[in-house]
Amino acid sequence: MRLRNKPWAEPLIKANPEWIVTDPEKYQGKWQERFPKVAPLYIEVGMGKGGFVLAMAQKYPERNFVGIELQTTIAAIALKKQLELKLPNLQLLRANGGELSEYFAANEVSGIYLNFSDPWPKKRQAKRRLTYPTFLKQYAQVMQADGLLEFKTDNRGLFEYSLVTMNNYGMDFAGVYLDLHQDLEKNAENVMTEYEEKFSQKGQPIYKVEAAFTKASH
Repeated sequence: MRLRNKPWAEPLIKANPEWIVTDPEKYQGKWQERFPKVAPLYIEVGMGKGGFVLAMAQKYPERNFVGIELQTTIAAIALKKQLELKLPNLQLLRANGGELSEYFAANEVSGIYLNFSDPWPKKRQAKRRLTYPTFLKQYAQVMQADGLLEFKTDNRGLFEYSLVTMNNYGMDFAGVYLDLHQDLEKNAENVMTEYEEKFSQKGQPIYKVEAAFTKASH
């Protein structure tokens, strides 16, 4: 999703440093200082307008969350929602999700969510996919040994590509769903993103992978 930068977005971000971070290197290894309570830390890479990470923070008050978004206007839209809710266990981060190991210390993160990432369908674009091996390496660096990477998409090609790259990286699959919304037991716990609602209403299957890094892949 590409949105033209809105003139109000940057000032809103600058006016609310207690809710949104723009200098994440400063907090590497110190993210718990951003929250009232120390709790397991979960991050969403590419949070979009924040619907998923806001809902997760409400559903799991015993966890801390960081929602990461590169685009200024989209991050600011998520910030607007957080300013209404003021969830104490949620921090937002406007930054490039491709540099996680610069922002988080080794083993600082308990789980990572990738939701409806850009599929970058052309072969020459593969390095930009969030499940490309260089990204997986960063996730492995920052995530605890028992942490889960959860990936959802409506794009069959990206789903199949991601299964292959995760398998080749030596990850263990905890769950693979070819049609998440048909799995009633799993879907009962599912928190939907804005994209997911739109796609599922059209009858498109939602694919999901839950995978863990083994000792060999860490």
